[in-house]
Amino acid sequence: MADMDKQTEMDVDDNPKSVMASSGTVGSVSVSLHPLVIMNISEHWTRLRAQEGTAQQVIGAVIGKQKGRNIEIMNSFELLYNVVDGDIIIDKDYYSTKEEQFKQVFSDMDFLGWYTSGDIPDDRDIKIHKQICEINESPVLLKLNPMARHNDLPVTMYESVIDLLNGEATMLFVQLHYTLATEEAERIGVDHVARVSTNEAGESSLVAEHLTAQHSAIKMLHSRVKLVLEYVKAVQDGKLPENNMNHHEILREAYSLSHRLPVLQSSQFSIDLYNQCNDVGLMAYLEIHWFYFCKNVWILY
Repeated sequence: MADMDKQTEMDVDDNPKSVMASSGTVGSVSVSLHPLVIMNISEHWTRLRAQEGTAQQVIGAVIGKQKGRNIEIMNSFELLYNVVDGDIIIDKDYYSTKEEQFKQVFSDMDFLGWYTSGDIPDDRDIKIHKQICEINESPVLLKLNPMARHNDLPVTMYESVIDLLNGEATMLFVQLHYTLATEEAERIGVDHVARVSTNEAGESSLVAEHLTAQHSAIKMLHSRVKLVLEYVKAVQDGKLPENNMNHHEILREAYSLSHRLPVLQSSQFSIDLYNQCNDVGLMAYLEIHWFYFCKNVWILY
């Protein structure tokens, strides 16, 4: 009788602490994963590591669409949690607030599961997964391993199953197969990350090269204008010899240069100039922010 009971129980990995079902167990859903999700998680992990000085576990939610047995994970957001007696407790109130926010923007997407960083799932992941099951009855788990040292994408997907283990109903993880699905905007972003050029200063993206060229041109223009201004002041203060015949020619060229562009003093010009400065500043900020984000993701992989 005992042998029959053992045969009805689900086979698990040889490791007694393993929370994985046997390799023969097949997942019930197929997953399509968008690169944006991987980039979000990578940025989340890299940012916390930079802030704290050491690698930290990150936890967040994944959202997307589900049609039957097909799941498409399209986006993600971070989740807050507290550590109580060594166990991670998800902040449900924070999740509810974020859910209302993402529903306003992504009304056609639903909560599909959660993500975290690390290697093979363990008992701590099971405890968190049980909390997530209170939000979604059949959530998926996405695990990203930032410390992986192989050429494959360090992302694994799991779903949970309940089966008998040592005579008790136990939650176990089953690894899922996934495919990458991209849209045009994501392809542009990933292509930007991949196109990294190397120079004397190290690694930099195309955005950095473009900004560096603009900075060099503006710096040169500023130095030339400053030189002309210092020359005019020196002539005005009598610091240069008065019998120098080149003074008049140089001053005429400086005068011609200063009047080459028309002077506009209308109120509309000031408004347009102010708006343009704001637009340029905002674009520069976004480009720099995107550059460092892409650089962190590139370093991660």
